[in-house]
Amino acid sequence: MAAYEAYGKSDEWYTPRYVFEAIGIRFDLDVAAPVLGPRHVTTQFWYHMLRNGLRQPWHGTVWMNFPFGHQRNKQAWLKKFFDHGNGIALVPDRTSAPWFQEYAPQADVICWVSPKIKFERPDGSVGGSPGTGTALLAVGLTASAALDQCGLGMITGRRLAA
Repeated sequence: MAAYEAYGKSDEWYTPRYVFEAIGIRFDLDVAAPVLGPRHVTTQFWYHMLRNGLRQPWHGTVWMNFPFGHQRNKQAWLKKFFDHGNGIALVPDRTSAPWFQEYAPQADVICWVSPKIKFERPDGSVGGSPGTGTALLAVGLTASAALDQCGLGMITGRRLAA
């Protein structure tokens, strides 16, 4: 749901359709969807902020674009994501941040998205260029294979055999 890092600003920023088209897989669960449901994520199941995906059970291949907010928020979502072990997480590429240093090395594959993603507002309009870039972190075979072929940017990390 949220992908724009501005303290005190709205968390209502959505990942554009082209990202999901490039990834090319159907997710089993969006763990942090808008209240009205996923905008472009191809999934049948989702948790929105009123159901708090951090407190719900996860299943299958997950999509995670969580409200960025404070560092503790990022750590809580990423801990649950890596404990789950199957999916793709969209995060700001804050490579020197302690939370990034702790969790990014756990990814099987990282896609350093280029150019910067211009996220969508709730009304469908496109925001300006964000102050930071975006990384997609994959864990698990399906998610890793999807990022490895997505063409959204430079790929790093361990390649898993299918």
